[in-house]
Amino acid sequence: MALPHATTTAAPGARDPAARTPPAAPGGKKRRVGVRAPWWFLVPAIAVYLFIVVAPSVNGALFSFTDWNGLRADWSFVGLDNFGAVFSDRAAGDALVNTLILAAVATVAQNVAGLLLALGVNSMVKSRYLLRVIFFAPVVLTPLVAGYVWSFLLSPDGALNDALRAVGLGGLAHDWLGDPDTALYAIVAEIVWQFSGYSMVIYLAGLQAIPAEVLEAATIDGAGAWSKFRRVVLPLLNGAVVINVMLCLIGGLKQFDQVMAMTGGGPGTSTETISTAIYKSAFSLGDFPFSIALAVVMTVIIAFLASVQFRLTQRKSS
Repeated sequence: MALPHATTTAAPGARDPAARTPPAAPGGKKRRVGVRAPWWFLVPAIAVYLFIVVAPSVNGALFSFTDWNGLRADWSFVGLDNFGAVFSDRAAGDALVNTLILAAVATVAQNVAGLLLALGVNSMVKSRYLLRVIFFAPVVLTPLVAGYVWSFLLSPDGALNDALRAVGLGGLAHDWLGDPDTALYAIVAEIVWQFSGYSMVIYLAGLQAIPAEVLEAATIDGAGAWSKFRRVVLPLLNGAVVINVMLCLIGGLKQFDQVMAMTGGGPGTSTETISTAIYKSAFSLGDFPFSIALAVVMTVIIAFLASVQFRLTQRKSS
C-alpha cells in the first residue's frame, strides 16, 4: 500500500525562500532590483551646456592673458599684465569696493525686509493673499524700467522731495542720486524695494513647511513670540536663509541694470560696480583684455560664494 506524499506546511508569516531570490537573467547573472537610467541620457544636455556656456567662457578667459583689441585676428601673450592692471587701477578698485558694499548692504536689508514680510503674510490676516501679490508685484518689473522710475522719484524735483516739502520737511530734500554720499545707498533702496518680495516667497515657503505641532509645543512650554522665533522658527528656516543670502550676494555682485539706469556709475565713480566697469572698459574705451580680466575676477568671487553655498547646504542636509 503506497503511502501518501508528505506535505509540509509553512509556519504563519514565513515566506517561500524561492520567492526571495529574483529570477536569474540570461547568462547566469542576477537581475538588479530597481531601474537605473543610463548615464548617456545626460550627454545631449551636457553637450549643449559645454558648447553654449563652458567653451565661450574658457575661450574668453584666455583672452585676459593677451593684448587682443577685439578687432584684429593677431594677438600676443602678455601673462598676468591685465590682472596687474586691474588691481592697480584706481577706478577698478573703487568699483570693487562699491560692489562689495552694495552687495553686503542689499543682502542684509533685503533678507530682513523679506523675512518681516513673510512673517506678516503668514499670519491669519484676511488680506494676506492680496498682500502677497502686492509685495511680489515689483519683482516682475524689468530692473532697467524700475531703475528709471526710481531715478525720476529721487530727482531734485521728484516725488520724494515734493512729499518732504509738502509735510514741512523741505530741509531733508536732497539730490539723492547726485550726491556721492547717498547715491549708492539710493540704488540699494531700489534693489531692496524691488526684490524683497522674491525673498519673501522663499521665506514664506520655509515658514509654511514648519509643522504646527512644533510651534504649539513651544507655546505650551511657555515660549514667548521672540523666544519662539529665535529658538524654533529661525533654526528651521536655515535652508531658506542660506538660499536667500547667496542669491542676494550673487545678484549684488553682478549688479548692472539699476546702476546704469539710475546713475550710470556716477557721480564720479561713487556708484561704479564691476559690471559697469566691464561694460565701459570694453565698449566705451575698447580695452577688451582689461575688461575680460575684470570679468574673470568677478567670476572667481561669485564661484567662491557659490561653493560656500554648496558647503552650507550639504552641511544642513547631513
